Amino acid sequence: MISITEKTLQDLQFPTVLETISDMCNTDIGKQKALEITPFRDEETLMAALNQTSEYVSSFQNNNSIPNHGFEAVTHEIKFLSIEDSFLEVGGFRKIANLSATVNFLLNFLRKFDDYYPEINRRAAQVELTKELITQIDAVVDKYGEIKDNASPVLIDIRRNINSVRGKVNQSFGIALTQYNGLGYLDDIKESFVQNRRVLAVLAMYRRKVRGTILGSSKTGSIAYVEPEATLRYSRELSNLEYEEAEEITRILKKLSNGVRPFLPLLKQYQDFLSDVDVIAAKAKYADRINGIMPTISNNRRLYFRDAYHPILYLNNKQKKEITHPQTIELLQENRIIVISGPNAGGKTISLKTVGLLQLMLQSGMLIPVHERSETFLFDRIVTDIGDNQSIENHLSTYSYRLKNMNYFLKKCNNKTMFLIDEFGTGSDPELGGALAEIFLEEFYHREAFGIITTHYSNLKILANELPFATNANMLFDEKTLEPMYKLVLGQAGSSFTFEVALKNGIPFSLINRAKKKIEVGKVRFDKTIATLQKERSKMEKTSQTLKEEETRAREEGKKMETINVKIKQKLESYQELYDSNQKTIYIGQKIEDISEKYFNNKNKKDLIGEFLKIIEIENSKRKKASPKEAKAIVQKKKEVIKEVEVQVEEIRKEKKEKKLKPVVVKPTHILKVGDRVRMLDGKAVGSIDSIEKKKATVNYGIFTSKVNLDELELVEAVKKK
Repeated sequence: MISITEKTLQDLQFPTVLETISDMCNTDIGKQKALEITPFRDEETLMAALNQTSEYVSSFQNNNSIPNHGFEAVTHEIKFLSIEDSFLEVGGFRKIANLSATVNFLLNFLRKFDDYYPEINRRAAQVELTKELITQIDAVVDKYGEIKDNASPVLIDIRRNINSVRGKVNQSFGIALTQYNGLGYLDDIKESFVQNRRVLAVLAMYRRKVRGTILGSSKTGSIAYVEPEATLRYSRELSNLEYEEAEEITRILKKLSNGVRPFLPLLKQYQDFLSDVDVIAAKAKYADRINGIMPTISNNRRLYFRDAYHPILYLNNKQKKEITHPQTIELLQENRIIVISGPNAGGKTISLKTVGLLQLMLQSGMLIPVHERSETFLFDRIVTDIGDNQSIENHLSTYSYRLKNMNYFLKKCNNKTMFLIDEFGTGSDPELGGALAEIFLEEFYHREAFGIITTHYSNLKILANELPFATNANMLFDEKTLEPMYKLVLGQAGSSFTFEVALKNGIPFSLINRAKKKIEVGKVRFDKTIATLQKERSKMEKTSQTLKEEETRAREEGKKMETINVKIKQKLESYQELYDSNQKTIYIGQKIEDISEKYFNNKNKKDLIGEFLKIIEIENSKRKKASPKEAKAIVQKKKEVIKEVEVQVEEIRKEKKEKKLKPVVVKPTHILKVGDRVRMLDGKAVGSIDSIEKKKATVNYGIFTSKVNLDELELVEAVKKK
């Protein structure tokens, strides 16, 4: 049985998540339900809720998206119908009919697409699909929320009479208006409405000359409002008919209310179902915003959140266009407690809260922002001690409050518990508080609870190192700037960088040295060793990142080279095909040349035709008959290859032409002299000129001499003038 206290929900900021989800709901009932979400008490219901949310998220990407589930709440109507002999107004029935129509449409849709949304359809199957409600209401109320004329035979007759009498009222009033206006008894406005009745605007001096009933006068008294006598008679008849209409409508509404009353449980079901779908949709929208997925949930005692984001921080940073750093955390039966240490503002508390909040969200049926290969199991209890716990109301100090919390932890902690404690052991004397915290940690460890704590206490770091199934962890810091890198590293305790941070913030070195002398040498050395190790790890992390980037670049270059090789191979194959085709053409051309020469000599047409046919038959025997489509493709391919070759040939011609047009730069020639060091234009060996006779020079290469034309020599180094 899952049990999570209100304090844990508050510590992990769970209500903030619920408020965001509530804002995404379409209905007021859905909004309220979202705010009341709590972790599920049994695994079966939880898995159903997770699958429903996951299915709804999938509807955002497919063509069969779930239809509208919005509705007007009928809570008031349900309460009213629960009272005996009560009846609803027309608008209430229209709301009920719309609600019923929405549910029926959604139920039919989910049945049709059960393959896409099996879990949501399983929830929908609990609701009855019936058109009885809609049929009853539609027989009486139109789509505008008015009672239909044919709602009853009596109502048809009454409304027919009303229309008839209204016609007579208007006719009689029109006659009176024309008559008295012709006599000049009426004001310029001629007519008006008083008490919802049509009246003549008679000038006060003529009011006695107009036959009818005075129903009022203007503010100045200059106009009297008179209902003509003939119209008055019909108006009374109309009033009686309108009264009869109201009575008949009341009777119809009572009858309809009695017809709908047996469906009250169904109406509650409808409203409950649609509001549930509204909450599922809001959870799905939230998951879409935070990139939430459903990790593997198994019975193995392993919590592995890879690339996990704190959802509240992620959305806030996204709004500010800032980066959120993901964390990877793993808890196993063989490594069930993590002790995170290091300086403040490095992200220790966020890492701890991320694990707690994500586990809490998952156990409440929400998808979480982690890598798809993440995995976890379900805890019966999650207990927390995070933040400033001073209780003003109870006049308790921070330490007293924390001790009360520890007492609660000790009562409830077992192998199905996750505990999360921030700044473990603080609030009392460092030595004594640290010793007590050490005992608490040992107790949690022996009870096989899973947990994460943050601390500055060295004895807790040492204990985590000594316990086989516990481990230290730290938040990486840049070794030069001491700026946090917001990355959790398991396996090593973190230094608090107390003196390094103090030095960075301008505290004189002499004062820091005096402070170091005040404490035990062992502690300083221990913290210094941890700090050194942490700096080394930071360097390794950066080196690893650089190597990864270089590896990625090398892989990309390799892919590019592979693509280029494939293209070159394809081109070579195309050129080979073209070459083979051209060779074949040359061979046939040579054959034809031989036959032509033979015919030229003997003028024998029969031999000529025979030789031609022989060549054609030989060539056709090599051909494979291709379909028109294949033949067309072959021709097209040849054209493309020829076109490509022509383009490249044209480029080569252009280059040659440009080279010809370029002015030849004549290098200034040096008149070679005896003693100059020279070499042949196409050689590498260097020698010196011993003598020059006519246009030939004797070059001494040390081992041998050679006579070479002066034109074939180039100067390497001129003889130095003495």
